[in-house]
Amino acid sequence: MDFRFSPAEEAFREELLEFLARELPPDLRGVGRATESGDWELTLSMRRKLAQRGWLTMHWPKEYGGMGASPMLSLILNEEMSYHRAPGRDVFGARMLGPTLMIYGTREQKERFLPPVARGEVQWCQGYSEPEAGSDLASLRTRAEDKGDYFLVNGSKIWTSLAHRADWMMLMARTDPDAPKHRGISFLLLDMKSRGVEVRPIISMAGEHEFNQVFFDNVEVPKENLVGEKGRGWYVAVTLLDFERSGIDYAASAKRILDDINQYMDDVHGDHGTDIPRADEGWARDLMVERYVETEVARLMAYKVTWLQSQGQVPTKEASMSKVFGSENLQKCAAAGLKILGHYGVLTDEDKWVPLRGIIEKAWRYSISGTIAAGTSEIQRNIIASRGLGMPRG
Repeated sequence: MDFRFSPAEEAFREELLEFLARELPPDLRGVGRATESGDWELTLSMRRKLAQRGWLTMHWPKEYGGMGASPMLSLILNEEMSYHRAPGRDVFGARMLGPTLMIYGTREQKERFLPPVARGEVQWCQGYSEPEAGSDLASLRTRAEDKGDYFLVNGSKIWTSLAHRADWMMLMARTDPDAPKHRGISFLLLDMKSRGVEVRPIISMAGEHEFNQVFFDNVEVPKENLVGEKGRGWYVAVTLLDFERSGIDYAASAKRILDDINQYMDDVHGDHGTDIPRADEGWARDLMVERYVETEVARLMAYKVTWLQSQGQVPTKEASMSKVFGSENLQKCAAAGLKILGHYGVLTDEDKWVPLRGIIEKAWRYSISGTIAAGTSEIQRNIIASRGLGMPRG
């Protein structure tokens, strides 16, 4: 692996950093996706600005409105956006659905659905998990009955991020209940404004309203919204998940937490008496060094995944290694921040005594989902064992 960035890549990083310094508000508090009220407006505004520069879909081929940018340029974008906690990226539409449609979509589907994503005009959500089908996704029960010109969808999805903001959903549904477990599933594109769609919020301990449960009551989905072959949607879905899993976001977010804590210990020691340690205090120094080292390891693992992609390889096991290590390290970094801040660390951003505007406490709450979303740590370890070490499934 070549660890060096090219002059063009370094120039892009500088351009991106100048853009973020200019466009991000100085009091930005976001840690997760900004889903509420004015924060959502900032997300949409930033997304449009990224689209205007071609950065929102820079990794797309030029024939689909992208820049044909290298995987390394995309890594730089994701790394700096994550480190600066910048809203605006489009995980579901630009990173996941778009590349999948380029492989499996019809010409008409590409012409219809890709341009609005590239312009930052549409929000997608992912209809995968169900109350009885999470990590064991192939157990899903949502039905899509073939009615000739359309599919009639009944069932529900859960933990659907941004469903309350979404215009469209990429949906996995069972079209053949008698087929083997991984067959008989189809991949559909569903208009969230369709009659019979109900979105109910799930308010988690993380605070913001991001998760939802979505119910389908005789929802009609036109046949032209079927992606790939009927009954072979599992293979479409697996392709999409390959685009979802990454590691650089976890590493960049972890480094930002550590940098914030380190700076805070240097700047405000004494404001809270002796409760906040100095940066050079033994136990705090040792804890921070350990976390910085593992964060750098997580960063280099993500770099390797991207480098393999730039060489035309499909780093399935490497991506799982990066994801599980990076997400678990992010939790450790947030927990380290709480330990150093002590009692002050558990204050929320509504308390006048809260350090760092409550970002560390919020980051810890959000970090818990990192080992669950996009494939749990257990699932990632199974992939590493089977595809990386050649171990039998039994």
